[in-house]
Amino acid sequence: MSFGQGGPHEAPGDQPSTPPWGPPPPQAPQASQPPQAPHAPQLPPQVHPGTAQAPGWQQQIPGIPQHGGPGAPDWGRLAEETAARGRRRKWLLLGGGVLATGAVAAIVATAVMKSDKGGKALPAAEKLPSASAGTPEPSFSQVAPPNPREFISSEEKDKAPLSTKTLFPHSKPVLDKRTYKRSATDTTTDCASATQGGLGQVLAGNGCQKVMRATYERDGVAVTVGVAVFADKAAADKAKAQATGNITALAGDDGPAFCRATACRLTANAEGRYAYFTVAGYTNGSAVPSDDTKALQAGRDVAGYTFRRIMYRATAQATDAASPKPSGKASPKPSAKESRAAEPSGSASPKD
Repeated sequence: MSFGQGGPHEAPGDQPSTPPWGPPPPQAPQASQPPQAPHAPQLPPQVHPGTAQAPGWQQQIPGIPQHGGPGAPDWGRLAEETAARGRRRKWLLLGGGVLATGAVAAIVATAVMKSDKGGKALPAAEKLPSASAGTPEPSFSQVAPPNPREFISSEEKDKAPLSTKTLFPHSKPVLDKRTYKRSATDTTTDCASATQGGLGQVLAGNGCQKVMRATYERDGVAVTVGVAVFADKAAADKAKAQATGNITALAGDDGPAFCRATACRLTANAEGRYAYFTVAGYTNGSAVPSDDTKALQAGRDVAGYTFRRIMYRATAQATDAASPKPSGKASPKPSAKESRAAEPSGSASPKD
């Protein structure tokens, strides 16, 4: 250490010397403290509506001056203005409703006044007709419609005219899109004379009243159908069950004989008090082979046509029985205009 003016100076590189007042006293070792947890952010206390705010606390909201500071909004005045606007809106709505109600009442009153000008007053409530007096009650028939088959099941009910003209009215019937030509008809009360083999004995044994026959031709094939008439359905069904032999083929005046002592197609059926039989073969007199289809189809066509004609007879009688009967009073004479309206329009009816 060197000395100069102004006191002692430390030379570079010298160690500090002990001060003249002596070394510092030794310090007591400090106890180690546990690490403290980071402080949780302190939230401002919540203030509920109606609760006084704690004194000395103010919530700093960015962009809004503090209450009482310069430029702070007057919250009380804003609340009063909002309440005033709500009251004005409520009065406007109430006033609009009153005006609308008054307008509707005025329209109704005008309509009532106009209706009163007609000069007719509404009847009193006691003078109005009751609903039961003015409303017609629907009526339902308790009688079931008659069954058509009942009218052809016995001669007591089957009273419609019966002949070859009513049973076979068409001269050229179209049967399943195939047109046939009626070439002959015949009626006899000697049922056995219109049969071959044992069929005559079967018909006579069951009380046959008469046999009506008709012959139809198409494409070299002829079919004769014979309808045997009995007193009731039971006799006709029994004749069908006992059928043997066949009906005799009926040739026309200018037609050749067919199905005479040669093989032909046969059918037997019954409906109501009628039993009907068909015989079908070639008009050239040749036998019908086992693989034949023309005579077979013709026999089926004519048998189906006969069934439909019998059922037509039954339906017509049932409809007539179900229709209301005339009261017996003479109907007024139709005028000339009504008579012209009832005339046909001029279109031709289908040809038989």
